Order: sequence, then structure tokens, then C-alpha cells
Amino acid sequence: MPSDAHLLLLDAPTVEALLDSASALGAVREAFELHSLEAGRTFPIVRERLLSGAVFGIKSGDVPSQGLLGFKAAGFWPANRQRGGEPHQATILLFDPETGRPRCVIDGNVVTTLRTGAAGALGLIYLARPDSARLCVFGTGVQAAVQVDFALQVMDGIKQVRYVASHGGADAAFEKRFADRCDIAPASDLNAAVAESDIVITATPGRGPLFDANAVRPGTHLNCVGADTRGKRELPEGLLSRVRLIVDDRTQASQIGEMQWAPSTPCTELGDFITGKTDLERQATDVTVFDMTGLALQDLTVARLLFERAETSGHGVRVSWPW
Repeated sequence: MPSDAHLLLLDAPTVEALLDSASALGAVREAFELHSLEAGRTFPIVRERLLSGAVFGIKSGDVPSQGLLGFKAAGFWPANRQRGGEPHQATILLFDPETGRPRCVIDGNVVTTLRTGAAGALGLIYLARPDSARLCVFGTGVQAAVQVDFALQVMDGIKQVRYVASHGGADAAFEKRFADRCDIAPASDLNAAVAESDIVITATPGRGPLFDANAVRPGTHLNCVGADTRGKRELPEGLLSRVRLIVDDRTQASQIGEMQWAPSTPCTELGDFITGKTDLERQATDVTVFDMTGLALQDLTVARLLFERAETSGHGVRVSWPW
């Protein structure tokens, strides 16, 4: 049996050194294409609440033609804040599909952040009106920030950003991050901010509806990030019945996304627009919603990119792993 096999370990600083937003966007686009063409598979997800109050999940899948197999174990541990740590935790493991032996362990926090931001960017590219100029974001945390960052990268016309922090006031650090790229300020009235925006991004813990349904005007596009577990929601009752709903995965969205609250809502998967299987034919007055629950294939295509770059560049720690 092989005695010179090794396991590659990529910690967070290494991932940050190897991954940039453009590369993440390309890898996530590929993940949507693989999903649409049924060239990549996503396996049933695990998403369970723990007795500690944390939420633990596993997303897994494979791309047989690429020899790509793996999973991401991730979740939310709110008590980590009291420990001075990050509540979101994620770890990715890649396997050799021929032998089942592990190839690479990757800190998944940066991967999760960037691949979710990239997915949101693709939602804007394919679904939002090209002339969109005003954006409203609910949340000022890590994911809200990366969503706005990607939005400003891919939508040149965005000039104004209004944000809603969890405490309802100003967030100086959040404003400073984007002050030289747009007109940014806290929203004084939530419904008015939604009504005046071309794009609305919801990136909160998903504890309940964030605004009234009648605040959403014709032509608006919404990227919904926070609903990723049973019982979570950010959109108001009745909104999905009057929108064009786009999801990353139909089954997954109906189980843990915004679609769980209206599972019979007709929907289209974003990958089908990217591959050209379906035309959007967006009308100026259409309200579009992208229900983002996160695909295992997104984690795997980004992880494969990191693995290949690390192997080529010598980054990471190699641990002897004979068998």
C-alpha cells in the first residue's frame, strides 16, 4: 500500500493568499453550469440544531468527470462571540473518489464568504435590471459586506447604497469600507429604502420578515441570503406569489430557503440562465427574487481551485498520511 501519501492542509491565511474575488466568481459560475448540465451532483444536505444552540450542517457532492468529491461541514455557533471567536465555522474536505482517501483539508470560512458573494454577483448579473443604480442591504456583517462588495464590482451603475444595521443605527466601519465607491448611509425608513431601491440584498440571521411586501416596487431585484435553515426567513408573507422566483437548487430552496414558506411557487434555477437552457426575458416591471441557499458544488469548485494552486505553488502544510 502507498506509504508516501500526504494530506494537504490549507488554513485561513493560506486560503486568503490563494483566493481572490475574480477567481471565486469563475469557480462559482462553473458550479452553476455543472449543476444545470447535471454534470455535478449535490447530495442530500444535513442541517441540524444542536443542544448547545448551534446549527451544524454538511453539504456534499461530486463531479465524476473531474475526479472531484468532497463535503463542507459548517454551521453557526453563536456562543463563539463570547469566546472572542467567529460564530460561523466551516471546514472543507476533498477526497480521491477512486480510493476514498482524503486529499485536502481547507478552512472553509473564507471560501464560504467569497463563494456566497460570488453567487450573489451572478444573481445580479443575470437577474437585476442593467440600469440599477440604488441598492439597499439589510445587515452589516461579513456576508452583507461581501455582497455589497461584489455588487459594486459587477454593477457599474450602482451609485447609492442604503443599509440597515441590526441595531438600527449607523455602522461607521461598514460605511468606511465603501465610502470611496458609492454614496452610502443608513436607511432612515426601512420600507421607504426598499421602495426607492433597484436592488435589495438581505443578509441577516433570518429571524423574520424585514420589510412590508407592498414596499417592493415593480422592477426590483432581491438577493436573499439569510434563509438557509428550516424556520428562517427574511421576506414578508405574500411576496413570493407575485415575483419571478429564481433559486440555486429547487429542492434545497423548498426545504431551507425562502421558498420553504411557499414551496409550490414556480421557480427556475439560476444555472439554467447561465448555460442558456432558459431565457430570462425580464420585463422592466418584473420583480425577481434570487433565493440563495448555497450549493455544495460551489464549495467544491472553489476548493479544487485552491488545491490545485497550493499543489503548484507549494502553499499549505503537507502531513504524511500513509495507508
